[in-house]
Amino acid sequence: MQGDDRSGDGKKIDADGVQDISLKTERWIKVSGTFLIQSFHLLGLFAIGAATVWAAGLAFLHMVKQGGASIEDLLLLFIYLEIGAMVGIYFRTNRLPVRFIIYVALTAMTRHLIGSMNLDPAHRPDSVPAIEFNTLVLAGAIGLLSVAVLLLRYGSYKFPSENPGYGTDLKADREGSGPRQNRST
Repeated sequence: MQGDDRSGDGKKIDADGVQDISLKTERWIKVSGTFLIQSFHLLGLFAIGAATVWAAGLAFLHMVKQGGASIEDLLLLFIYLEIGAMVGIYFRTNRLPVRFIIYVALTAMTRHLIGSMNLDPAHRPDSVPAIEFNTLVLAGAIGLLSVAVLLLRYGSYKFPSENPGYGTDLKADREGSGPRQNRST
């Protein structure tokens, strides 16, 4: 490559010049790729947030039309609230809190359990054992997820993260040095 006239203006490009162009191109590709990934990330978060607000608004309008809210309706609003909080935390910290996903699952299963108990007799399974089995399965799943949250919180307390995200370091929160504490007091 040494001595080749590749620049078009009569300047010769040597091996160092080729390496320099290669490094600049690689740097430009990395910067462009990072920009595109971050843009997609933000666009996706805004889309999920907007869809959550839209769905919560429609659910609320449906409750207003009905003239009241059932416990299932309120639990649905809690699911939307938890999803919104999860999006907000992910937007701030770039970390997805696993506990919030479990909270959404717990609330959804509780909503399903209450809904299955409130079914019209025409929509219920014919046998009582089927209803009891479904209830036991849902209750067991709720209990299992509750234990999972307890273990995650204990692990976060006992083994704090080196780089704590929003509310993930329980020991730092308890000692007053967590991210949610007001440092001016």
